[in-house]
Amino acid sequence: MGFAFPFGSLAGSVSSYDFATPTKEIQWLGSVFTGIIFCAIVYRLTAIFSSMLFTGYGKLSSAQKIEWNNRGFSTIHALFASFTSFYLLILSDIFNKDSQEELIVNRSSTFSNSVLGISIGYFLTDLAMILWHFPALGGLEYVLHHGLSMFSIIQSLLSGQAQIYILMVLFSESTTPFVNLRWHLDIAGLKGSKLYIWNGIALFFGWLIARIILFMFFFIHMWTHFDEVREIYPLGFYSLLVVPPVLAMMNVFWFWKIAKGLVKTISKAKHSK
Repeated sequence: MGFAFPFGSLAGSVSSYDFATPTKEIQWLGSVFTGIIFCAIVYRLTAIFSSMLFTGYGKLSSAQKIEWNNRGFSTIHALFASFTSFYLLILSDIFNKDSQEELIVNRSSTFSNSVLGISIGYFLTDLAMILWHFPALGGLEYVLHHGLSMFSIIQSLLSGQAQIYILMVLFSESTTPFVNLRWHLDIAGLKGSKLYIWNGIALFFGWLIARIILFMFFFIHMWTHFDEVREIYPLGFYSLLVVPPVLAMMNVFWFWKIAKGLVKTISKAKHSK
């Protein structure tokens, strides 16, 4: 059965098997607004602390300062999402095979719902900034990535289904701090530093693990639990078959660019010695 929910027409397509209650709806909306407020606060704090701690910050252009601050809350969300996803997937017993009789695709908790809600708030804020300053903060590939991410997370939050797979994808945000640090070092004129090289190496292996190997495990897990995956409501089921492969192809494309950049950086470093 469907349910009414303030997220709009999407909710009418989501089968909830009485998952939603007024209390949960308030919690979900509260989590989304928490994510938005969190981004606004971190954006402002990034500007304040950067102006105090980095002399070069004041010399940046207005556009560069906006992106610098934007990457500040992007980094904090990435740390939040990766640590909470790791806890829910590995350390907690929510998705432990023998912890409960509920199908693994139907498992969720108040904490996992809050994590998804906060991430929706982040993606909404970041997407709004990307569109407002388009294409300065990212091109169409970022719009596609954020759009698909929000579409999937909202469905999972409203239905309480497939959260194990959403959290796997959220864990891949663990590579974002390395991406942002590379940008910060570049804009600060430290592209030739050892930190830039080591960060590039960390980004390469981090991306390989979190966005290539993890996605391979993702698809293997889906295949081995396909009898449970088929129990997901229709829109969620077909989204699970379409969205992750699209994200995986984007990850492979970006990994190829990261690998090329790393080889180029290391080659320059060797020639400069």
